[in-house]
Amino acid sequence: MNQFKIRAYIIDKITESGVPSYLAENLVIILLFLVSLFIGGILFWVSRKIIIGFFRRITLKTKSSFDDLLIKNRVPRILSYLPVLFLFYGSIPSIFEGFNDLLFKFSKNVLEALFIIVIIGIVRAILKTLTDYLKTVPSFKDKPLDSYLQVFMIFLWFIGGILILSVLTGKDIGTFLTTLGALSAVLLFVFKDTILGLVASVQITVNDTVRIGDWISIPSSNADGDVISISLSTVQVQNFDMTITSIPTYKLISDSFINWRGMSESQGRRIKRSLLIKISSIRFLNSDDILALDKIEILAPFLQKRKNEIESFNQEIKTDKSLLINGRNLTNIGLFRHYTEAYLKEHPMVNTKMTAMCRQLSPTSQGIPLEVYVFSADKDWVNYEHISADIFDHLIASTKYFNLECFELSPQLPIIK
Repeated sequence: MNQFKIRAYIIDKITESGVPSYLAENLVIILLFLVSLFIGGILFWVSRKIIIGFFRRITLKTKSSFDDLLIKNRVPRILSYLPVLFLFYGSIPSIFEGFNDLLFKFSKNVLEALFIIVIIGIVRAILKTLTDYLKTVPSFKDKPLDSYLQVFMIFLWFIGGILILSVLTGKDIGTFLTTLGALSAVLLFVFKDTILGLVASVQITVNDTVRIGDWISIPSSNADGDVISISLSTVQVQNFDMTITSIPTYKLISDSFINWRGMSESQGRRIKRSLLIKISSIRFLNSDDILALDKIEILAPFLQKRKNEIESFNQEIKTDKSLLINGRNLTNIGLFRHYTEAYLKEHPMVNTKMTAMCRQLSPTSQGIPLEVYVFSADKDWVNYEHISADIFDHLIASTKYFNLECFELSPQLPIIK
């Protein structure tokens, strides 16, 4: 006995008790509808308990995290809607069959649309699970997987939306595609940022411009920190003050930025700082000065060699050394430069396989800059700052042995009227 016969049988029994037929028919329709909803609710509760319990038992027996992610992304919960939809699709439309054709078609179309939504939800949850799982794999950890998922979901929801409209209106899919073609200009304007983000995501991935975990600096957006997320529309950067800056993805293509990945993957981190030496403290060295500096152990070999070369040259040209300016001479700033380079090459935290030098820059109104250009072996930020500070602490303290002075801005004295 099908549902149509059950409905007719109940209506006959009610009308036999003196209830008008039209009222009895309405009461039976409402009653059957409520019974279907009640049975569907029970079925949903039971199916959810069974399906979720089944998945949880599997997670306890396996060591893989994939099944845990399935539960986290609610795949079992969404699957538990399917039995209810099958029940409703087989019962609710038939309740209105022969009673109201409009309600019959409407209920059938709505349930078919719900089927499409649930299937899209299942596909999305499974893809999200797969994305989360791939993020735990080292080779995929720094890839913008969320962007790929969002691109796929845009196309899936686009197709699903057309199918839903086609089901609800009863019109052919080609009709909606034709309408969308006529509205293409409007759609391009509305989804401009999404399209730009899609193109930018593809270029970032193909060119390997930015990865999750990279340290990037974008001065125009006040972003300076690690990339924590790359999606279709935004790139999130966690700054070093723990704030998060969201940047449109296409800005990584249209604007300039600095990616510090090369430094992170290299063998050292660059130290590039200068000491400002007062010009008035720079002078030639006499024999007493050279004798005093000869006691500096790491400078002694170079000093002895250079002193012999200079003395031989001055004797050869028979220069008058009653004035130090005549002939070749050693200067305190020149020896300090050589001392700095010798010190850097012997420093245990300096990578001597990379550039290590002390160079003199153009004089300024604040003195002559002596720039240290070297790479620390430790790239960790905290350790890097300690190494840099230790090097310059030593160099600043060493200047007095060469009778050099560092530039300091003198405090401005008050004007006495």
